[in-house]
Amino acid sequence: MNKKTDLLDEQAINRALTRIAHEILEKNKGGDDLVIVGIKTRGAPLAKRLQEKIKKIEGVTIPIGELDITLYRDDLQMAVENDEPEILGANIPVDISNKKVILIDDVLYTGRTVRAAMDAVMDVGRPSLIQLAVLVDRGHRELPIRADYVGKNIPTSEKEIIVVQLNEVDQADLVSIYEK
Repeated sequence: MNKKTDLLDEQAINRALTRIAHEILEKNKGGDDLVIVGIKTRGAPLAKRLQEKIKKIEGVTIPIGELDITLYRDDLQMAVENDEPEILGANIPVDISNKKVILIDDVLYTGRTVRAAMDAVMDVGRPSLIQLAVLVDRGHRELPIRADYVGKNIPTSEKEIIVVQLNEVDQADLVSIYEK
């Protein structure tokens, strides 16, 4: 895999998340009845960062949770044949019934991860609505899913991949594009 270019550095990621936090608050008329849920692995630290930004902007602490959607993936059988999946489940410490759930992920690609996350959320409770925030939307949807909040749209070819690195997981904040 050959590195093509760096697309977002630490400051650009921070600016994108600040903008997303403002957009979430504006669209939802504040932070009432919101729950932020990060999709593991990199959606979880992004959810925490958004929670902190919303607290600075609005003065409210939005509850956060995280989802491991491994068991909900439609390609689980392929994953099981290749390796044992790690089963972590949902860690959402509040009742999400009748709440506005904001799903957070690092990259939106085919839409299959988001579909699996929505299934997992519905197994936990019945939110009044589900919205999606992503750091990067790279296109190539296979399902009719779109993000409500996007840090950066980065059109890609099928031969390219987007790699998101976050300090909490990778000890660096960087979004890069690679050629397969």
